[in-house]
Amino acid sequence: MNVIVSRVAEFLKRFPPFSFLSKEELTLVATAVEVKYFEKGAELFQKGADALPHFFILKEGQIELLDQDEIKEYCEEGDVFGVLALLGKRPYILRARAAEDSLIYAVPVAVFEKILEKNSKVALYFAAGFASGQVVIRQDLLQGQMARRAFRPQSRDHSLLIFSDQSQIQVSETVVSCTPETSIQDAAKLMATQQVSSLVVVDEGNFPKGIITDKDLRSRVVAEALPVNRKVMEIMTVPVITRKKDADFSDLYLTMIKHRLHHLILTADGSDQSPVTGIISDHDVLLSMGNSPAVLIHALLNTHSLEEMRIIRDRAEQMLRYYLDNEVAMDFVSSVMTEINDTIIRQAADKVKKELDADFPEMEKVKYAFLSMGSEGREEQLLRTDQDNALIYEDVPPAQAEQAKAYFLQLGTGIVEVLIACGFASCPGEMMASNPTWVQPLSQWKNYFSDWILTPTQDALLKASIFFDFRAVAGAVSLAEELSEHIYTAIQKKKAFLSFLGMNALKNPPPLGFFRGFMVEKSGEHRDQFDIKARAMMPLTDLARLLILSHGVVGVNNTFRRFERLAELEPQQAELFAQAGKAYEILMRMRALEGLQHQNSGRYIDPESLGKIQRQLLKNAFTPISELQSLVEVRFQLAYFRS
Repeated sequence: MNVIVSRVAEFLKRFPPFSFLSKEELTLVATAVEVKYFEKGAELFQKGADALPHFFILKEGQIELLDQDEIKEYCEEGDVFGVLALLGKRPYILRARAAEDSLIYAVPVAVFEKILEKNSKVALYFAAGFASGQVVIRQDLLQGQMARRAFRPQSRDHSLLIFSDQSQIQVSETVVSCTPETSIQDAAKLMATQQVSSLVVVDEGNFPKGIITDKDLRSRVVAEALPVNRKVMEIMTVPVITRKKDADFSDLYLTMIKHRLHHLILTADGSDQSPVTGIISDHDVLLSMGNSPAVLIHALLNTHSLEEMRIIRDRAEQMLRYYLDNEVAMDFVSSVMTEINDTIIRQAADKVKKELDADFPEMEKVKYAFLSMGSEGREEQLLRTDQDNALIYEDVPPAQAEQAKAYFLQLGTGIVEVLIACGFASCPGEMMASNPTWVQPLSQWKNYFSDWILTPTQDALLKASIFFDFRAVAGAVSLAEELSEHIYTAIQKKKAFLSFLGMNALKNPPPLGFFRGFMVEKSGEHRDQFDIKARAMMPLTDLARLLILSHGVVGVNNTFRRFERLAELEPQQAELFAQAGKAYEILMRMRALEGLQHQNSGRYIDPESLGKIQRQLLKNAFTPISELQSLVEVRFQLAYFRS
């Protein structure tokens, strides 16, 4: 008997949730297990039947879970099923049948209930919907995220630690300040006496009006030989950027990164219309963060060396791995990586433009915008995957047209080459700013989008899925804004375009095939691998884009933020949109981890390489896709387009 118990325990501990049990708990369960044999075609339980006093683990064979006669899922070795006996003792919602001769371990509920109460990981496993045949409800995705955090191995690398709130950073609550009428000399004396590098300029209500720093004294007073009896209001930096003292650290930190702030002023309500309550310096941040994005961005801003830029971007990828392993919030991770990528692009644009301007003096003042598209345009490019970019410039007089074309093509090509040198892959379809087709004046870009909207061929819809997510990274943002306004006006004139986009968004069905297995590639280099980009991520990005376009919302490109905005615009669908955003986060994280592990784009995943929890988490993330596709099919009357 001891030998049998030992063998059962050895088998169970290989699979969750039994892998979370202590040795004593595992022995208790193994001792109580009943071994059952079912011949092919035998029924284990019927849909609607009262729950049995035990749940099951498949030891050998194969079990089908059916709704009427439709197979919904199949169980493999180590899968747990029939858990309704454990969770609420409700009638079964599926029917279980042996697809082949099968050996089953039946665990008495009475034995396991005590473990369920005491072991939080076991409880979380079931709450997250990880058991086979357990209907995935929308809450499960949130529980799944919690489970992933709880089940991950602890990292021992603390060199890139990022804190979740500012309690880990020293916030100076004693803020040295002066009034706008204070003389520059008195302000400098005050800074010297208090041994501070900045002064907050406040009014009589202690509301911030500006800030002066050591740098301001050097560049605006000494360098300009400005008399020191002048008032600080003449040299202070305005307007001030402020945040609430109790804001999330990630918000404070990203604000400093994005605005290149050396000091961030904290106020009572987060605006400049309330009293100053504290100040954070970049020195404070760096002391608390160690090797941080701020350090990497600072290094990028101080180099034009391609070799150094490549090394810094490599370090960013190491930081990314740490963030993903330690479950740092995805919106923070994507924002940080986007800022690093954007900084590389801006440095590249600055470097190439300086080299070109000597040969094209007439073009120096002509406005342009370098557009990132695709995942980088959506602020979602974590890995150095294919580039998708373009360049737009303002219309010039006919006499300068050829020169402008040559100049901006060289500018776009130069930026693309810098990105390639930094490890970003070329676009196989040549959708880059090194392709003359995608380096055009504003008027031509308006023509492109008008043609795609008025004549939505399959090629036009393909381009729309890439180009509609553009974002100006370097140059004049106003050009991109004008193009956005043109696009939304054109769509308003031809609403049918949205239905064509809808048809395109339904091309990929929810990515579970027969027996609820993953829909894998049938041939070629990636045979038997799952294309997480095309089959799971693209449907969500396409659906989010379509729905946000239908509301005429300008300037929201990121898939997370699109779903957040949609939840605000359609409160009756808020829960679905929230879950779609969570699903997209799960998919992004999984793809990035896959890519980092295999040093590739992470696009193709071998389902057999995934653990049971990873597989179920991935499957659960597919649930919102089918719900969204059903919503879109009705809303845009797509059945009519098929007929």
